[in-house]
Amino acid sequence: MDLQSIKNRFGIIGNATALNHALNTAVQVAATDLTVLIVGESGVGKEVFSQIIHALSSRKHNPFIAVNCGAIPEGTIDSELFGHEKGAFTGAVDSRKGYFETVSGGTIFLDEIGEMPLGTQARLLRVLETGEFIRVGSSKVQKTDVRVIAATNRELLEFTQKGRFREDLYYRLSTVPIRVPSLRDRKEDILLLFRKFVVDFSDRYKTIPVQLDDEAKQLLINHGWQGNVRELKNIAEQISVLSINPQINGTELRKFLPEKNGNRLPVLANQPGTTAEFNNEREILYKLFFDMKKDVTELKKMFLEILQNPSLAGSAANFTRDSLLNDFHTGNELQTTSNNSTNAVSNNVPTNYINNNQQPVILGEDSIHHHEEIEESLNIMDKEKELIVKALKKHKGKRRDASLDLGISERTLYRKLKEYDIDE
Repeated sequence: MDLQSIKNRFGIIGNATALNHALNTAVQVAATDLTVLIVGESGVGKEVFSQIIHALSSRKHNPFIAVNCGAIPEGTIDSELFGHEKGAFTGAVDSRKGYFETVSGGTIFLDEIGEMPLGTQARLLRVLETGEFIRVGSSKVQKTDVRVIAATNRELLEFTQKGRFREDLYYRLSTVPIRVPSLRDRKEDILLLFRKFVVDFSDRYKTIPVQLDDEAKQLLINHGWQGNVRELKNIAEQISVLSINPQINGTELRKFLPEKNGNRLPVLANQPGTTAEFNNEREILYKLFFDMKKDVTELKKMFLEILQNPSLAGSAANFTRDSLLNDFHTGNELQTTSNNSTNAVSNNVPTNYINNNQQPVILGEDSIHHHEEIEESLNIMDKEKELIVKALKKHKGKRRDASLDLGISERTLYRKLKEYDIDE
């Protein structure tokens, strides 16, 4: 059977090279009994590939069953797959055959195999290696002849490194891997698929098939399609039902396309990927906040020492609150006094706490009665806005220098200025 006949039989639309390669691999492996691992994002049609493999195999007249491992609770998945004996657990009022027993001679498709518990993975490995299994609550070994096709939208090799998936099972499943391409990797097929969907929905809902202008077509092709073919089909159905005008332009199409999720946090400059930027921006903010909190803690410690030792307060004639706050905000070291006409500073006072340009505030023994700690705001948006304003003031409104100081891109800084309505 040629490739086009297979596409027509199973309703597959598209001529992308990656799609054709995956189909050719499925056709070649179908005649064998090898275990197949189908890898691809959610919504690309992995189950269709399992049906193709079964339909073109020698088991095509025997049962085929699809099992979603992620939809079965961990406590019952062993019973579902391998069966159980009466009284094996609470509620087991009768013996029950599992899928590996009822589908013997046929094919079982295990979708979302990455969600399978580790204990069940060990049982599955034994079935793949020896064709044997044991019902829950039984000691009798039984045989089965089932071809296993597994599918996942996760990177199982990474799961093995984290201890979430058995490495031996991974290599046993991936005897023949088939990678189904995402929709954004087969852009030449997007318009074909959309046209097919709108024609089907117009027949179902008795409407006129919608038409896209050039702008709408380009918008459709460049969309991210995180949900792949499933998302495209959903959009086509919405447009077929809700659109008033059968001629759809870019403005109309945008109403149906989901908005891209934004992120309010700053982005690292000079990073190659958006994902890497968003993964690190929260860490940058937290580091800034922790550094600020450390500075506040040191200031509190200094004042507590003055409270505990009044003699320090009497000699700190050149201490100024403004200079300390200026040091906290700018991060610059306070300068030592250069006023030679006064010598009011005691040797007990650290020279880096002395300022020579501000009017001094005398901290006398009688003026200190009590102190209290004021809880500072930890709102991320407020702190982010405050940091941006300070950076712009520090660099006299130069965005490039301010963005480098903040550790974000100039584009992100411009977006934040608009978002927080900051006047330069």
